[in-house]
Amino acid sequence: MRKKNYTKDFKAKVAIEALRGEKTIQELSQKHGVHPNMIGQWKKQLVESASDAFDKKKDNQEKIQTEQKMQALYGQIGMLQVEKEFLKKKYRELYGTEPEL
Repeated sequence: MRKKNYTKDFKAKVAIEALRGEKTIQELSQKHGVHPNMIGQWKKQLVESASDAFDKKKDNQEKIQTEQKMQALYGQIGMLQVEKEFLKKKYRELYGTEPEL
């Protein structure tokens, strides 16, 4: 039996329906083809992580970390481009032809 993978949007949709309480977990299970235990877990995760939605400090930290990673990667790309050009130049000097890349 193959394990099903559900998107985060689908999980959130089903968990929100479960929180509303308009239908039972069993009804939602039949409607969406998901085991009732899974719906219960998704509902619990949604409730536990709800406070993170209001944490602007965490969002700012994540943005800063992402920007720092991007700057480091751009720096690496620049260094690699310089190295590539240097090596191409040396190859031309040694062999008199363009390298085959």
